[in-house]
Amino acid sequence: MDIEQIKHSVVAVRAHIPEDAFTASGLGTLREGSGVVIGSGLVLTIGYLITEAEEVWLTTHEGKVVAAHALAYDQQTGFGLVQALGPLGMPALEFGDSRRARVGDAVTMADGTGRTVRAAIVARQEFAGYWEYLLDDAIFISPAHPSWGGAALVGADGKLLGVGSLRLQMLRNGDTADINMAVPIDLLPPILDDLMTRGEPNRPPRPWLGVFSAESDGEVVVMSVADGGPAARAGLRRGDIISDVRDAGVDGLADFYRKLWDSGPAGAELPIRIVRDGRESWLRVKSADRNSYLKKPQLQ
Repeated sequence: MDIEQIKHSVVAVRAHIPEDAFTASGLGTLREGSGVVIGSGLVLTIGYLITEAEEVWLTTHEGKVVAAHALAYDQQTGFGLVQALGPLGMPALEFGDSRRARVGDAVTMADGTGRTVRAAIVARQEFAGYWEYLLDDAIFISPAHPSWGGAALVGADGKLLGVGSLRLQMLRNGDTADINMAVPIDLLPPILDDLMTRGEPNRPPRPWLGVFSAESDGEVVVMSVADGGPAARAGLRRGDIISDVRDAGVDGLADFYRKLWDSGPAGAELPIRIVRDGRESWLRVKSADRNSYLKKPQLQ
């Protein structure tokens, strides 16, 4: 693998978000990370960097700064697409086959400033994020890259296996180790044309509650709720335990999400049993399309 060649396909991403944006309080109004050139001026990144962005700037490995447009963000995979508004003069990175990536495989994660970390895949498993996000088969690597957001995860053949999303901690051999979670690249081709032409995949939006949850001993515990979101309006509170969705018990965070998404279209009313201060009660939450709360990208 030619690391120098890889570096020339990764850019730094800087996004400015309006102060009144729905995600501004949680994700900030200035977001910085990386992106991978996958076509002519087309850059793949992690979506939270560009959600509701009013300005996006790309910086090449040589220091060239180019204005860009936030083209699309897919809530299900977490991928984001950016279109450069001027020539980048950078080669596209070829897609690898992330389905064939195995635990123990050598990989490299490269960010847009030229920093690289040689690592290995330490896990391939389900990942449930606290913000109503679920991947069936995420890629986890160690050691972790210090600037992981949108960074390119590249296999030994120099092909793109995924995009960096998170920094987490894993217990390994009795010690705690920092790891990165990456979104596998094989999730992108089925939706890429839709993202480029429609700005979103051609599929119904999932019902969304606006609840940030954690799993504790198999129980789903509410950490907070999005201001003005469906859960907040229904009266869900920090510390509530979500025990049932409709007439079925909830067995962990991933199971909660799957039951939520199988409950009907976005906008459907959802009965949820909660435990609060040791007492059970039912709440009726009218779900929503998460995208309806977000500012739409504006072409600069």
